[in-house]
Amino acid sequence: MDAPEDSVNTDGMDIEGFYDADPRRRASDEISFGRDWLDADGQRFELNWVVDTGELYLMGEPAEPVEMDALGDAWVQDLPVDQIKVEVLGSIAERSELDSTLAGWEAAMDEPDGVAWIRQALGSIS
Repeated sequence: MDAPEDSVNTDGMDIEGFYDADPRRRASDEISFGRDWLDADGQRFELNWVVDTGELYLMGEPAEPVEMDALGDAWVQDLPVDQIKVEVLGSIAERSELDSTLAGWEAAMDEPDGVAWIRQALGSIS
């Protein structure tokens, strides 16, 4: 696995900053590898692959605040984009290599610390 091309430190970058840093990202198709990954602290993440750049990234999604109105109806507030953080894990240029590397991801996502599984799977490629 390669470091992202034209690498920028995206650890903790918000989602808009991530897309703004490389115009190919916003225009590209993305392949989702699940939205319910948890880390050891119970933080929820989404795992995506940007087709045009080959970047595999985690997007941290804090729990959206739920509000109740006077009638007891619940609604979810939109999260400000500065609270949605992105970490680029690296680049895998070919979809076939990505699929091979992440084989079994659906089951791993259900594990209590599935994010550790992702990091281990990515560590197995050079």
